[in-house]
Amino acid sequence: MGYFAFINTDNVVTNVIVGVDEQEIIEGKSAEVWYQNFSGQKCIATRIDGSIHKNFAAIGNTYDDELDAFIAPKPYSSWVFDEATCRWKAPVPMPVEPCFWDEATLSWVAV
Repeated sequence: MGYFAFINTDNVVTNVIVGVDEQEIIEGKSAEVWYQNFSGQKCIATRIDGSIHKNFAAIGNTYDDELDAFIAPKPYSSWVFDEATCRWKAPVPMPVEPCFWDEATLSWVAV
């Protein structure tokens, strides 16, 4: 079993499916190529553990060809992009206790 993300012309993920194993050959084509031909959209394999393309794809993510990564939309204007993980980070480290980000105060608020 494999997971595949369908990407539109703006490199935005439009769908993620569970399909055949990503290494499987279908009608003489790789699974990615077969799904791409079937759907008419670029198709890229993705893994829950992020072992390929840095993060698991989700609808609304962007695929960055240069970084070879799925990137979630920026959650808050103050957050910065970490190229090593291809994830957004708060300007202040998250504490251990349950909390949520308050953009107005640029701080974590305990629950």
